[in-house]
Amino acid sequence: MSKELMDALDVLEKEKNISRDSLFDAIENSLVTACKNNFGRAENIRVEVDRNTCDFKCFADKEVVELEDDVMDPLLEICLDDARKIDKKAQIGDIVPVALNSKEFGRIATQNAKNVILQKIREEERGAIYNEYYEHEHDIVTGVVQRFIGKNISINLGKADAMLNENEQVKTEHYRPTERIKVYILEVRNGSKGPRILVSRTHPDLVKRLFEQEVAEIQDGTVEIKSIAREPGSRTKIAVYSNNPNVDAVGACVGVNGARVNLIVDELNGEKIDIVNWDENPGNLIQNALSPAKIVAVFADPDEKSAKVVVPDYQLSLAIGKEGQNARLAARLTGYKIDIKSETQAKDAPGFRIEDYMDDEDEYEEDEYIEEDDDETEVSDEVYTDEDVAGEDTEE
Repeated sequence: MSKELMDALDVLEKEKNISRDSLFDAIENSLVTACKNNFGRAENIRVEVDRNTCDFKCFADKEVVELEDDVMDPLLEICLDDARKIDKKAQIGDIVPVALNSKEFGRIATQNAKNVILQKIREEERGAIYNEYYEHEHDIVTGVVQRFIGKNISINLGKADAMLNENEQVKTEHYRPTERIKVYILEVRNGSKGPRILVSRTHPDLVKRLFEQEVAEIQDGTVEIKSIAREPGSRTKIAVYSNNPNVDAVGACVGVNGARVNLIVDELNGEKIDIVNWDENPGNLIQNALSPAKIVAVFADPDEKSAKVVVPDYQLSLAIGKEGQNARLAARLTGYKIDIKSETQAKDAPGFRIEDYMDDEDEYEEDEYIEEDDDETEVSDEVYTDEDVAGEDTEE
């Protein structure tokens, strides 16, 4: 029996990731419970299990009294003659451990002991799963689309199921059962029925973690992701910075012939990704963030967290982007409220002098005009902020 028990413990430890000590504690507690059910009490009963051989013994610690007639409770007391059969040095008032025969336990007591062990195993298994996925909180994992629960989706992560709620799904993505997808773990809660894992496909950090996986320079700290702004399923802007002057941050993220970024785009089902250089100078950062639009001048106010941007007339729609997307993402990426004006609009503004906004060296050429497909929009004089984005997302 000891060999069979040891083999069973080895299997549980490897497959369920449950520590042997926890299992031994469960066995000891179950035997104490069996004693209580068999004798009606267990205050003076203890169980010892050999961790190496799995042999176990049950003892009842009894007080020694002089005569057998003095024994008021056989479970708590033992006469001196019987005590000296166990310990020759026993004296009146001593506590003597008396072995109990666990084979005499009834069927109900045995069943209760079994239930205690199984309950402990389930608790330890849930705890092990919770700890495993709690360590991966705010990280990405690969799961398999399992089934639809209303508008939510159950994702199998291997040892546990996660829930992809409707508001964490990308509206342009269509998920199919048995499809493998990468998800970002938002939160791991420890419930009575096991860990509850909430995942996301829309969180900006999903893109960040994908870059960390694919780009070795980010893994070793040479390149840092300073900021990220995302409209799930459509476009992401990411600002990167290199701690090594010999390493191009944008080039490292793009990879040879776009190999690295293309892997991430494929994982995001074609979501466009703009990678720009981070700059401590807010004016330069805003100019980078509004790429691919050409900028005439930028005046940034760090105290107000606002910026005025002047672009050539023919670049205004490109700077704003389709439905204002380029400007919205730039505002999120930089944390600045951005007011974009064309040169004509700016010159018509009271008290405007373009010399106040640009250096003598700033120039632009009309033949540098870059077209972007589907980015022609109605010329607008709007200011795009993060609050505008939240409002538009709600309406959509």
